[in-house]
Amino acid sequence: MADVNGNGLSGSPSMLLDGYDASRVYDEVFDADGAVRGAYSRIVERFSELDAAELQRLGELVADEFRRQGITFTVYSEDEGTERIWPMDLFPRLIAAAEWEELARGLAQRVTALNCFLSDLYSGEAAVLADGLVPRWLAVSSRGFERNAVGITVPHGAHCNIAGIDVVRGASGRYQVLEDNLRNPSGISYVAENRAAMAKVCSWLFEDHTVQPTEQYGQMLRSTLESMAPGGADHARLVVLTPGIFNSAYFEHAFLARSMGVELVEGRDLVVEDHTVYSRTIEGLVKVDVIYRRIDDDFLDPVAFRPDSSLGVPGLLGALRAGTVTVCNALGNGVADDKAVYPYVPDLIRYYLGAEPIIDNVTTYTMWDEEQRAEALGRLHELVAKPVGESGGYGVLIGPHASEQELQAARAAITAEPREWIVQELVQLSTLPALAEDRLEPRHLDLRPFVLTAERTEVFPGGLTRVAMRRGSLIVNSSQGGGSKDTWVLAPESP
Repeated sequence: MADVNGNGLSGSPSMLLDGYDASRVYDEVFDADGAVRGAYSRIVERFSELDAAELQRLGELVADEFRRQGITFTVYSEDEGTERIWPMDLFPRLIAAAEWEELARGLAQRVTALNCFLSDLYSGEAAVLADGLVPRWLAVSSRGFERNAVGITVPHGAHCNIAGIDVVRGASGRYQVLEDNLRNPSGISYVAENRAAMAKVCSWLFEDHTVQPTEQYGQMLRSTLESMAPGGADHARLVVLTPGIFNSAYFEHAFLARSMGVELVEGRDLVVEDHTVYSRTIEGLVKVDVIYRRIDDDFLDPVAFRPDSSLGVPGLLGALRAGTVTVCNALGNGVADDKAVYPYVPDLIRYYLGAEPIIDNVTTYTMWDEEQRAEALGRLHELVAKPVGESGGYGVLIGPHASEQELQAARAAITAEPREWIVQELVQLSTLPALAEDRLEPRHLDLRPFVLTAERTEVFPGGLTRVAMRRGSLIVNSSQGGGSKDTWVLAPESP
C-alpha cells in the first residue's frame, strides 16, 4: 500500500498525513510503498507532531510577516493587476548533499554551453550555424535574436550572468531540464524571504539538519557583476535598472539592489555622454560601469530600439559598442532560451564542451520537422504543446486535460505556424506534501536553481521550489494559483 499510515515510523503519523498517496508519481518524501525517504525522516516526525490548526496558524504568521514587509507579486487579469501576498507552504523541500552536487554540476555544464553558444553566435562567426548544428533560419528568426548585439564584446564571454534553469523530476526520479531562463530570471528574492520567514516562524524545524544558507546571494551577485566591469572589478560602480514601482517584480528589484548595497535606478536616472553612462546624483554625474538591467531588450535604448520607450537610456547601445559599460544580462540572450532552441541544447553541450549532458532534456518534438509534427499531432492528447513565445505557463496545452475542441484548435495553430510551437512528452512532476485544508496532500512541483557566471560559474545552493496548490494541477506558476516552498540543500555532514 502507498498510504503512509503504518509506514514504520515510531508512533503514528498525525491526521495531517492520513491517506497520503505516494503511489501515482515520484514523491520526494515517500517511496511507492509509503516508506519515508532518508533525508525526510525527521521532517515527517516533526510534522506528525502537528495538527491542521497549528499548521494553519503558523502559515498565517508567515503571511503576516510577508504582508508587513510588502513581499508580494502581481497577477495580471486583462487590463488590471492584482497584488497578492507571496504564497509559501511550510513543508520544506530537502535536497541531500550528494544529490545537489550532481545537479549543480549539470546546471553549470548547461549554462557554460549556452554561454559558448551566445558568444559564438554574436561574435559574427556563428560556427555553430555554419556547421549546421542549429539551423540558421531558426536562430535568426527567433524573437530573442538581436542583430544589434553582433560584435559587442562581453567580458569573459559571459553573456548570461544570471540564469534560472527550471528542472523537474518525473517517474524515474531523475532531474530533467524543463526550461532555460537566460534573460531576466526572477524569483531569487522569494528564495531568501522564504528562508527568513521559515527561520523566524519554524526555527525548531532546523534543529535536526545543517542547511546551506541563502543570505549570501547578494554578495555572490555583487562579486559576479563587479567582475564584469570593463575596467576590472576594483572600484566598479554598479546599478540595478528597474522599469519602476508598477512592475510586477519591483519588490525583487529593490531587494537585489538592497542586498548588494547598490543604487536602484530608472532610465531617467541615467544619462549617456561621450558614449559613457553616468548616474545623476546630488553630487553630479557619476560614471556607471555595470548595469544589472531588469527590463527587456526592446526598452533599453529608445534611440536603437523602441522610440516610444521611456524606460531605457538614450544612447546606451552606443556606450555598449564603445565598451565603456557592461549590461547584465547581455543583449540578445533570448535566442538561447527560445523554446525552439531548447531541443538543441544537449547537442550544444557536446559541440562546445565535448561531453555528454549530465542533466537530460524532456523529450521534445520540433514542429518544423514534418515527421515529428505528424507523430506529435497524432498523439497530442497524450502530450504537452507549448508556444515558444509565451512564459508563465500561458498558452500551454496539457493533452490529457484538454477537451477535443481544445486539441483541434491546438492542431490547427501548430499546423499554421509550426515554428511557434514545440511539443513535449508529459512529465508527471514529482510531488511533495502541502497543506490542503485539514491535511497534507501530494502536490506537483518544480525547482528553479540560479546559476551565476562571470570569470567562473557558481550555482547558488537551493533555488525556488514552486508548487501547484490545486489538486492534480501541473501548473506551478504563482500567477496561476501556484505557491512556493523553502528549499533546503543539506550540508554533507547531514543525514
